Amino acid sequence: MIFSETARRSPTSVLPQLGLTVYGCGPDEAELFSELAPRLGVVPDLIDEPLSEANAELAFGRRCISVGHKSPIPNSALLALGRVGVRYLSTRSIGTNHLDIEYAERSGITVGNVAYSPDSVADYTLMLMLMAVRNAKATIRRTDVHDYRLHETRGRELRDLTVGVIGTGRIGAAVLQRLRGFGCRTLAYDLRPKIAQDHVPLDQLLRHSDLITLHTPLTDETHHLLDRRRIAGLKPGAYVINTGRGALLDTAALLASLENGRLGGAALDVLEGEEGIFYADRSGGPVGSDHLVRLQALPNVIISPHTAYYTDHALRDTVENSMINCLEWESRNQHG
Repeated sequence: MIFSETARRSPTSVLPQLGLTVYGCGPDEAELFSELAPRLGVVPDLIDEPLSEANAELAFGRRCISVGHKSPIPNSALLALGRVGVRYLSTRSIGTNHLDIEYAERSGITVGNVAYSPDSVADYTLMLMLMAVRNAKATIRRTDVHDYRLHETRGRELRDLTVGVIGTGRIGAAVLQRLRGFGCRTLAYDLRPKIAQDHVPLDQLLRHSDLITLHTPLTDETHHLLDRRRIAGLKPGAYVINTGRGALLDTAALLASLENGRLGGAALDVLEGEEGIFYADRSGGPVGSDHLVRLQALPNVIISPHTAYYTDHALRDTVENSMINCLEWESRNQHG
C-alpha cells in the first residue's frame, strides 16, 4: 500500500537524529535537505546517483530512504534494500509508476509518496493551454529568425472553448479553479470523483472538448487512457495537454492524428519513453526517440522536459514532506 500524501506540516513526533539516505539528490535538492534537515532532526546522507542494486548497500543501517522520480527503480535494487534492512521508501514525487510497489512490499518495504503545491503544475498547464491555442511555438520560431509576419492561423480565446479536465485530484481541481477566471465551459471526468464539479462520461468529454488536459495518476487502469479509439474520437481541431504521465496517451496514435492534421495541436510536458532522455543533455547526439523527434518537428506541438512541477515552492514542499514521511513512519514503527 501507499501511505496517503502529506501536506506541508510538522511531524507528529520527531525522533532525534534520524539517519536518512537520499538517492538521486541533485544540487537544488541538496541545498534544501541541508537547510531543512537540522530543524526536523534528520541527518541526511546525500547521494547524487539514483538508486540501483550496486549502491543499495549505502543505505545499510537505515530503515528509511528517500528516492527521486527521474530514474526507474529496478526490482533488484528494492530486493537489495530489503536485504540491508530498509523498511520504508519515500519517493519525492506524487506518482509512483517508476517503481513496483507490490515488489517493494514483498521485499519488506513500504512505499510512501509526497504532496507538493498543486499550483506549480496547474499554472504550467494553463500556460501550455494558452500557448497551444495561440500558436506560440510557430510564432516564436518565426520571430527568432526575424520573421514578424502574423501567423496564417488565428489564435483562439479560452472563453470560446470547452475544456475537458481528466482527473480531478488536487492538481486537476486547481486547473478547474483557474479556468473559471477565463469564462470557458469545463467538463470533468474522474474514475473516482473527488470534488463537487459535475462529471461526465469520458467519451462524452472527449467528443465535446476543444482542449483536453490530463491529470490522472498512471496505473494499469489508466495506461493509454487515451488510446487509438479515443484519440480518433476527439473533436476535430482539438488540443491535447499532458502534464500527468506520458503513458496516459497512446503516443503513436496521437502522433498520427497530429501529422494528418486532424488535431489542432498538443502540448506535452511528459512523454512515453522519456526515461533516459528527459533531464539529460542530448544536444550532441541522437535523441533516442523517433516519436519525440517527429513530435518536435511539428509546428503545433510543444514539448517540455517534465518540468511542470519544478518551482521553488513545490521543490521545498517535496524535500520537506519526504523527510516528514520518514519521521512519521519511524514514529509509528519505533519498536518494529
